[in-house]
Amino acid sequence: MDINTALKAFIRTVERGSITSAARDLGVSQPAVTKHLANLERHLKTRLLERSSRSIRPTIEGMELYEASRLAIASIDAALEGAMINTGEISGNLRIHAPSCIGAQHLQVFVGDFQDQHPAVTIELVLDDRIVDLIYDNFDLTLRYGKILEQEVVARRVGWVRRFLVASPEYLEKAGPVYEPQSLSNLNVIATLRTPSNRGTVSFYHDSGRVEVVSINPVLKTNSAQVMTSAILRGRGIGLVQQNLVTDLLRRGEVVRVLPDYTLESSEAFLAYPSTKFMRPVVRAFTDFVMPRLRALEGLMQNEERRMEDA
Repeated sequence: MDINTALKAFIRTVERGSITSAARDLGVSQPAVTKHLANLERHLKTRLLERSSRSIRPTIEGMELYEASRLAIASIDAALEGAMINTGEISGNLRIHAPSCIGAQHLQVFVGDFQDQHPAVTIELVLDDRIVDLIYDNFDLTLRYGKILEQEVVARRVGWVRRFLVASPEYLEKAGPVYEPQSLSNLNVIATLRTPSNRGTVSFYHDSGRVEVVSINPVLKTNSAQVMTSAILRGRGIGLVQQNLVTDLLRRGEVVRVLPDYTLESSEAFLAYPSTKFMRPVVRAFTDFVMPRLRALEGLMQNEERRMEDA
């Protein structure tokens, strides 16, 4: 029995609560994982997992083995990968999660640049706006907005994401000038899935410090950066956007600021990785590569300009 492979199958099964999911994550068949688990239980002469029709949970002995072995296995993987770096090549697989806007607009470019320098690295880049569990979902890194409260996560602050209103000149010519935030209640608005709030409101911050809360009913809500910019450019409405999404469009005059004396709540951004995994050399290399590039983006502030979003 390959004890290292069997332990990896066991650890991932505990984390996922499913043999099928563990097999998919490990890139092997379900029968192979089942065989590894059976061999491990036979070797230890004890039951490690309680199986039901709906889930799999570790026994007391299984949880003790999981807690004792997961850090050891992670340490071995990191050590082996580190030894390979002595040959002068960074290699390995990276699973990265990020919000769709900054991910589609910028992070995918940085990923390509990193692979140009390290062609032996393979990367899975998942872009959506959900909050992922780094352990359960098996990600090495996540770029996340808002405070990170999980105890088993190490977070490095990227900065605060500046957000404001933009529209195409064509839409403003049709809709007329916008002089105050309250006018948005009667205009077409394009927003992300997380904006407005559950109460249907958006807070606007004037340069003087005044705050105005406005009720809006977006004509389009999306988690796609491409969909949002396309809708704004086609004159579908006023977009509530991150500055980094529209920097080039503003520079070319394809969109213009609406209510330039106002901004929306800024979002604190973090790059996070699980503390329960030893930081593999490829993870460290990518983190060191991408952090200065993210912080250099227009609209990524190193000092908080507006109150952060709690969401």
